Amino acid sequence: MSDVNNIDTVTQELSDKSPVSTLRAEAIARIRNSLRPGQQQMADWNSGPLAVSAVPGAGKSTGMAAAAAIAIARQYELAAQSRPASRRQLVVVTFTRSAAANIKAKIRKYLRDDLSLPQTGFVVYTLHGLALNIASRHPELSGLQLENVTLITPNQSHRFIRTAVEQWIANNPNLYLRLLEGSQFDGEETERLRRQSVLRTEVLPDLATTVIHEAKSSGLSPEDLRQWSKQTSDPYAILNIAAGLYEQYQKLMRSRDFIDYDDMILAALRVLENESARRIEQNQVFAVFEDEAQDSSPLQTKLLEILASNAEGDKGINPITNYQLPITNYPVPSPHYPLSPEGAPSSPVPSPQSPINLVRVGDPNQAINSTFTPADPIYFREFCAECDRMNRLATMDQAGRSTRIILEAANFALEWINSFYGVKMQQSSHDSVISLPFRPQRIRAVDTGDPQADANPAAVGRGLELYTPRDIHHTVELLSQRVIELFADDPSKISAAVLVRENRQGRWLAEALEPICKEHKITLYDVGERDRRSQIPQEILALLQFCDRPHSPDYLKAALEVLVERQLIPTQDLNALASLPEDFLYPGPLAAPQSETVQKASHLCRSLLRARLELPIYQLISFLALALNYDQGELATADKLAERVNQQISGNSSMGAMLSALSEIVSSERFEAVETEDLEARYTRNGQLTIITMHKAKGLDWDYVFIPFLHENLIPGRFWVPPQSQFLGDFTLSEVARAQVRAALHNESQIPDVSQAWEVAKHLKTAEEYRLLYVAMTRAKRLLWMSAAQKAPFTWSKPENLQEQSPCPVFPALKRQFPENVLSLATMVY
Repeated sequence: MSDVNNIDTVTQELSDKSPVSTLRAEAIARIRNSLRPGQQQMADWNSGPLAVSAVPGAGKSTGMAAAAAIAIARQYELAAQSRPASRRQLVVVTFTRSAAANIKAKIRKYLRDDLSLPQTGFVVYTLHGLALNIASRHPELSGLQLENVTLITPNQSHRFIRTAVEQWIANNPNLYLRLLEGSQFDGEETERLRRQSVLRTEVLPDLATTVIHEAKSSGLSPEDLRQWSKQTSDPYAILNIAAGLYEQYQKLMRSRDFIDYDDMILAALRVLENESARRIEQNQVFAVFEDEAQDSSPLQTKLLEILASNAEGDKGINPITNYQLPITNYPVPSPHYPLSPEGAPSSPVPSPQSPINLVRVGDPNQAINSTFTPADPIYFREFCAECDRMNRLATMDQAGRSTRIILEAANFALEWINSFYGVKMQQSSHDSVISLPFRPQRIRAVDTGDPQADANPAAVGRGLELYTPRDIHHTVELLSQRVIELFADDPSKISAAVLVRENRQGRWLAEALEPICKEHKITLYDVGERDRRSQIPQEILALLQFCDRPHSPDYLKAALEVLVERQLIPTQDLNALASLPEDFLYPGPLAAPQSETVQKASHLCRSLLRARLELPIYQLISFLALALNYDQGELATADKLAERVNQQISGNSSMGAMLSALSEIVSSERFEAVETEDLEARYTRNGQLTIITMHKAKGLDWDYVFIPFLHENLIPGRFWVPPQSQFLGDFTLSEVARAQVRAALHNESQIPDVSQAWEVAKHLKTAEEYRLLYVAMTRAKRLLWMSAAQKAPFTWSKPENLQEQSPCPVFPALKRQFPENVLSLATMVY
């Protein structure tokens, strides 16, 4: 850690100037007095553990930066007193690289402008960056020879998982046959082929992806999963299958010298298992501050706890309190598997009695990644509860972002959902990892005289507006009318966004709003469009692979998936089509008549094959871009891709060479879509209407936020078993396995069986969807516009098929609680 020795450069200065300590104390007091009460609790931290539970808009990054600067200043004072043990630095850990850059800039500003100190004495990392830094300094202990290994990309990981699936099937014919039989099977050949396609391309890859991430991030080995499988009773031995897939995946990773992000954490923990290396690392750190703590996995938390532990009990750093947190009891992994088969660490980890200088800041109520990542808010909740018992819990419950009516609506939604959910929990017969969706915590408006400019700003209109349009088309009319009114005065001074649950909604809405925004000169920015551009190389590759080998079921299905995603053909059972490519593409006179949707798909696929025969190689990518109905930006990206590929295959213009070049581009993920502006700045830029998903909106805010299409089938949604995999039963293997793994990790008395695990999975998803809505609501500053149309699509892949849809359960409750904010469609007066 390169900044440690920099503290020495100011030691003499601090010693020579006696007024320095007094002046610095005054500067610290000024920083502290500029903060809110919750932020001040963070700034007052001196040593020991501290949990900080912060509501949306509470200013936790500002509070953390101020607290970090003050802690660094105190370390400089200790250095001035010639206390060698104090020549350590603060480690700040954040969730993303952009967040790391932001908080680093804030800390430096405090040190430079307020404290007149060098901008050193601290480092800022992402969690994986910190782990890689530790592992790279001790390659002999970490097991990572960084010059010989490569960080795997998502596309490469997906290919490894597909290969692991095929190898597992070859090695476990009996277990695979049991899956093929499902709950019932009459032995019909067409159905067998369809089920094979579903298992190989959907069910088993999903199971592998889910369990591998859950297991590796928790320090589990395949053998652990096999042992747990013996404690369950299900007809398929799901955890045993998952263990086999995990084992095959790990072998592939090792044989190709690849690592993933979980391997970085595991490698760092192997280093810290060594007592000498652990002391070296700990002796460079006086404390660890973590942001977004609700998104940490168990082993990430363990890494920070060890690093923040003062194993020597050195009282010279700061007066360590008597409060001590237990180090999470996860064994340390071996180099080849996250755990040795015996499941025991080879050497001791820091004692539970070790003092720990760890400040964790987060909001479990904004945990929105736990159903598709190993993160689970239960761990941060437990940390908060432990600190609360020791009187070491700080609450940042004041927020100045939103106008008061929006805060009232968010608070009501939180309390109503917890109450509604609590009743359902009482009806559940299984005592599992189920907990209330939210930690009870109200958002309070800031006090008079708050330092934040325009804190709790005045509402625009009613501040909260609730609509029940006739259908989604009426929704567009109402939304666009309100947007036109809001942008009528000076759009350069306002920001606005429409938050959608899924990208397909955003695409449909962007197409509907585009002519209206163009007419009124309102800039419309669809964030999902960029995501679609990033998929262009993969989409083109999928279609070209089909053109090269049209009778491959896998390539045919991949091409059909692209056509469905681009809404060129209707959603349908692609496995049934792909299982018999010849009958689908060229049905004979004795074949059963094809439905209209199948005919459309077949015709489009045949047109692609004709183009392959009639066009020269160098024109194929441009043709496919037109066939996929790309917009202007996507066409520019496809042209850029075609130019690059044609340059690479110059002198060897063959389909094989083109496929090889495209495969390399897709696997390396080093192709940038054509963009003309800074994307991060564009999300919240004034003068534009941004369409963005609720997940991407986390951490952002706008003056006006529109949340349409609030229907029960999306929020909280239903755990829907795809029709193509219902032959296995009324559940999905991946979600059952996830719930079983988490139950075992949480030391429950027994691992739930399939039906119980499926119910637990439903509860987890429902809770997260409600937290996602809460995050979306709290993005608004001056106006929160919400609607639930009476008629909407059941699936947004077919937006033209409207039917009666029930609203999200919290929406009618909001209408009852805030009747004055319900807009009558007959009297649209603002």
